[in-house]
Amino acid sequence: MTPRAPDFYFPAPRSQRYCSQCGATLSREVPPGDNRLRDLCHHCGAVHYQNPRMVVGTVPVWEGRILLCRRAIEPRYDTWTLPAGFMELGETTEQGAARETQEESGARIELGALYTVIDVPQVEQVHLYFLARALGPELDPGPESLYARWFEPAEIPWDELSFRTVASTLRHYVQDRENGHWGPHHYSLGKE
Repeated sequence: MTPRAPDFYFPAPRSQRYCSQCGATLSREVPPGDNRLRDLCHHCGAVHYQNPRMVVGTVPVWEGRILLCRRAIEPRYDTWTLPAGFMELGETTEQGAARETQEESGARIELGALYTVIDVPQVEQVHLYFLARALGPELDPGPESLYARWFEPAEIPWDELSFRTVASTLRHYVQDRENGHWGPHHYSLGKE
């Protein structure tokens, strides 16, 4: 039996030990006037906020076929995924999704509308997938992919998908393709 795909890219409990402004040791407490635990520096007064990580990607399509990449990295090495990864500082969500698609598959795309927004609060992530139209069938996967391939919807390897957010996005795509409704879809994947 294939294990259920996790809904995250990396385990995410985060806490800072040292202040990025002065280097002093931080404490974890609720600041006055706040309602959540924060990393506080009693030396310089800085409050260090932790925010969700953004995972951005695409659902690239060429002549009705969907692009999937076989992962060459952990977690979930050697499973299928949509081209996606962590957004970098200084880029928009659209730029990040296009960059990740290029890096992981080498596909040339025209980015479409935002398609799924999936909150994954237990690992402090938000996953965003955009529809994308491939400008040709050529693929040239980068080092994070073993290879990339175009799949007819009926060929999607459901038992070999890397993450629940990928499986969920693909399920929406297949359903929307059948009924002509194209998202957007926004929901949360909680612990099950």
